[in-house]
Amino acid sequence: MIDFRALSARWGSWVAAPVGALLAAAFAPLGLFPLAILCPATLFLLWEQTTPREAAWRGFLFTGGLFLAGTYWIYHSVHTIGGAPLVVTLFLIVAMVAILSSYATAFGYALQRWGPTSGLLRWVVLLPAGWTLCEWLRGWVLSGFPWLALGYSQLDSSLRGFAPVIGVYGVSLVVAMTAGAIVAVLLGSLRVRIGALLIIAALWVGGAVLWRHDWTTPLATPVSVALVQGAVPQTLKWQEGTLERTEALYLALTRPHFGADIVVWPEVSIPAVEADVRVFIAGVRLEASLQGSTLVMGLLRVDPGTGDYYNAINAWTPREPTREQWYFKRRLVPFGEYFPVPAFVRNWMRLMSLPNSDFAAGSDTQAPLAVAGQTLAPTICYEDAYGVEQLALVRKSSLLVNVSNDAWFGDSTAPHQHLDISRMRALEAGRPMLRATNDGVTALIEHDGRILATLPQFQPGVLTGTLQPRAGLTPYVRVGNVPVLALIALGLVAGFTVPRRWLARRPRSHEARA
Repeated sequence: MIDFRALSARWGSWVAAPVGALLAAAFAPLGLFPLAILCPATLFLLWEQTTPREAAWRGFLFTGGLFLAGTYWIYHSVHTIGGAPLVVTLFLIVAMVAILSSYATAFGYALQRWGPTSGLLRWVVLLPAGWTLCEWLRGWVLSGFPWLALGYSQLDSSLRGFAPVIGVYGVSLVVAMTAGAIVAVLLGSLRVRIGALLIIAALWVGGAVLWRHDWTTPLATPVSVALVQGAVPQTLKWQEGTLERTEALYLALTRPHFGADIVVWPEVSIPAVEADVRVFIAGVRLEASLQGSTLVMGLLRVDPGTGDYYNAINAWTPREPTREQWYFKRRLVPFGEYFPVPAFVRNWMRLMSLPNSDFAAGSDTQAPLAVAGQTLAPTICYEDAYGVEQLALVRKSSLLVNVSNDAWFGDSTAPHQHLDISRMRALEAGRPMLRATNDGVTALIEHDGRILATLPQFQPGVLTGTLQPRAGLTPYVRVGNVPVLALIALGLVAGFTVPRRWLARRPRSHEARA
């Protein structure tokens, strides 16, 4: 019989980083979702019978491998497209990976310092709770980077049924519980193994049962949509002379599809501030109004009073031609849309001809966009990764819309990972999503997270179709992350306190003999 503990003791520090890197293959575009179970299970094995310091180091290596392999595209966006010097780019990548790896480092130490050494309490309760806590903390501390949560890997497995109930972190918790149960099967007694197998069966059957339940209901009649993808390369987008060609391109692509209920242009579709292209926009609206189309556009806007720049969505409908609706991006990208650096660093960036000015963030109390008889919950690019922050808008909406510019990431895994994030938001909300991007992946997503249609990347085109608006609230939209955070808290309390109390009451062997 294989001695997994002995193998872990000998080879653990050598395999932690490669196994963490392998976990990246569980996510799009490869989508090998069983790896999302097997790789964390391997880490849990690597934490067996180690010192706290060894466990911390292995947690750091594992998570570092995951993020180096899973977010390598940051190099392309910061250096190749953004023009940052190589040394600055490498420093940012290393610093980000180190910060993101610190959570598993701390948990690995705490696990071996204060947690139980074996049993279902360790493997199926404490380990999954700690893993999911690390994911949740990564999603908001220091602005947060909620990428590569295990839940995103399960969009095509039966565990997706948990998403409308407890959200992406709830799915992560279930995945981690499955991984812990596998460890229990490998290391536990016969009784523990039977219990672990029953837990695995209950989780996966439960996910399949939940998947068959429709949490929202159709509302009114389907709407026709047209999503426009200009595919203007990011390296050319802001060059002199590109503005006129981009305007002509988007108008030519859109004209045959005027008449669709909703027409969507992607994030900052036109490379100019809205005030400088009002004549062009007015002409597009005139053509759209003649055939009854509503326009939803990603635009840059400058506040005339404050001079603040906003990454925004503008919505206009022929039913109310004098009314303009705006949504301003709330969650900005660090070092892309704002720079959390001291003044002397900003001055250096200015001297080096690097971007150094900030966008302003929109208010957290913005309203949905009312278009074509529907209400749209809008997000711009990366902010749709922050699902819980969208719930106030989602509760008032019948459709979701996301406009993105993933041209920053080139032909990498990032656009595909981002598409799965959008799929998860649709699944959590029980609402279809219109996803318009500059060069892909433009998609129509059903309320259950299924992809209805996409456009090829890096090619101009228009994606057309119909979507059924939905009414009603999923359990996740009603209460957000509260249930999963409560489960995490209970798991941590049980895992770190119950064994100590039990041991405190247990008589010593010589006392028992007396």
